[in-house]
Amino acid sequence: MRKLRESEIAALKAQGCMAEDWQNISVADDFTTEHIHQTSFYGEVTLGTFRKTMAVSDGFVKHTGIRRSTLRNCIIGDDCLIEDVGCINTTPDASFGEGHVISVLNEVGDGNVMIFDGLNSQLASLMVKYEQDREFTAIIRRLVESHITARSLPVTTVGNDVRITSVHDITNCHISDGCIIDGAFRLKDCTLKSITGAVVTIGVGVICENSVIYNGSSIMNASKLENCFVGEACKITDGFTAENSLFFANCYMSNGEACAAFCGPFSASHHKSSLLIGGMFSFYNAGSGTNFSNHAYKMGPLHWGVLERGTKTASGSYILMPAQIGTFSVCFGKLMHHPNTRKLPFSYLIAYGDDMYLVPGRNLTTVGLYRDIRKWPKRDKRHDRGKNSIVNFDWLSPFSVGGIMTAKRTLEALREVSGDVETYNFHDYVIKNSSLKKGIKYYDIALRIYMGAVMKRHRLERPASSVGTGKWSDLSGLLIPLSEEKRIVDAIKDGSLGSIPAIREEFARANDNYAEYRWAWSYRLICEYYGIDEITEQTAAQVHEDYIQARRAWIAEIRKDAQKEFELGDIDQSVLDDFMAQLDQETDWENLRYDM
Repeated sequence: MRKLRESEIAALKAQGCMAEDWQNISVADDFTTEHIHQTSFYGEVTLGTFRKTMAVSDGFVKHTGIRRSTLRNCIIGDDCLIEDVGCINTTPDASFGEGHVISVLNEVGDGNVMIFDGLNSQLASLMVKYEQDREFTAIIRRLVESHITARSLPVTTVGNDVRITSVHDITNCHISDGCIIDGAFRLKDCTLKSITGAVVTIGVGVICENSVIYNGSSIMNASKLENCFVGEACKITDGFTAENSLFFANCYMSNGEACAAFCGPFSASHHKSSLLIGGMFSFYNAGSGTNFSNHAYKMGPLHWGVLERGTKTASGSYILMPAQIGTFSVCFGKLMHHPNTRKLPFSYLIAYGDDMYLVPGRNLTTVGLYRDIRKWPKRDKRHDRGKNSIVNFDWLSPFSVGGIMTAKRTLEALREVSGDVETYNFHDYVIKNSSLKKGIKYYDIALRIYMGAVMKRHRLERPASSVGTGKWSDLSGLLIPLSEEKRIVDAIKDGSLGSIPAIREEFARANDNYAEYRWAWSYRLICEYYGIDEITEQTAAQVHEDYIQARRAWIAEIRKDAQKEFELGDIDQSVLDDFMAQLDQETDWENLRYDM
């Protein structure tokens, strides 16, 4: 870099530019002045070169440069287009959106997640899950602070090939290469982290403060964010507002509102009347008018809940926190009594007035589940180099199937204790006799499908390790043995994992070993289910035969569900025919193997 030459200063002045002190402006060696007009410079400013053109819309190309803008204490990269910007500025208290501790889940808590460039859904999950472990929390925060200090520049930076047009104010921001900011109102203390092929886009009317936004994400159409982290390939649009919230990997949020929400991968809310507050979600879909009560009245909004992966809330749903909803469940109506259905996943929770009904396992056999588990991998819009959070798409896994095993035993115990009665009670929820019987049947079908599917994916051999044979955890997309999760936490506390990259590498290693961990868990399950000590070729053949029969029974139930929807008049014949044809092809997968 070099200082401006006298001839360049004269040229800039002639083009309507002014500076508080021309000697505080540094430029690239091959800098030229012709593309900078009507711009004011304050404090220390560094400028790159402006040699290229840039498309601003289809068929409309402009030469890069700076026009009708004000710059103060900032660094501008090469080939940017900056036009009609009120001010790009740095103040002494700049944080660039990093290092803020926000209160997720418990809206009035002391704060549990420190947002920064480097956060992913797994690390955020640990911050929330172990927030009461003061030693762990203190160490994690020190590691994050060190990570920020080592990487962050103290002034506003605009990378190469950035487009900033018609923006009122940009203060204390790190804007990486290729970002597009078009018509935003205000960005303050933010980091925008693009990568080649997956830029960050900020649109008209957006206000974004104290936030970090990752590659491939867009914040559009007058949305407002404060104290938020937005992970890769998320879209937040149409006036959505959020504060103290996290959004990871392919979240879609429009029209509604989020507060103290942990929105894990593929969380979606489309409606103006939906409020995500005080909850942890992943692979979640919020129906119109979804609401959560996190308020304890005089004690404040301190309640929170967890909707495990794959949960849906129907239109008009209301859940009284605290609540724990099992995996892949569907909630209807105003659910009171602080529902806790972790032991009964894949269920329907239905409110009829003051009566709360639970239909265990019902969602296992629905068209909705069938479509969901196939659509998520196809809708992963993340760039191959930009997969910051780990996402395992297995819908039947040691985590969910562990819940299914517990559910089957829970229903069998209810029937054994109460006998063959008309209704059963489970945590203030009513289970009809017919629903209980079907639930046991559906859970058993899922168990046999899972065991057969795992057998197809692994050589018939004893597990090489016992890691994975215990309980499992879902760290917002990462399916991991609980023992490995706790090992990572202990390693952070004893200093074995002494940096943020090292911690993230451990998450990646656990994900790489998922198949072996799953096999260790599944081997024990198969032995327990079939009452054997070792899986032989004969047992494997039986598991496969049971898998085929269970899978056909599952597909038959989904056919019934599709036919029922058609008979209600909700879909056209052509839609039904196409879906049924897809189900006809399911037998093609029955004997396909994926040996490791």
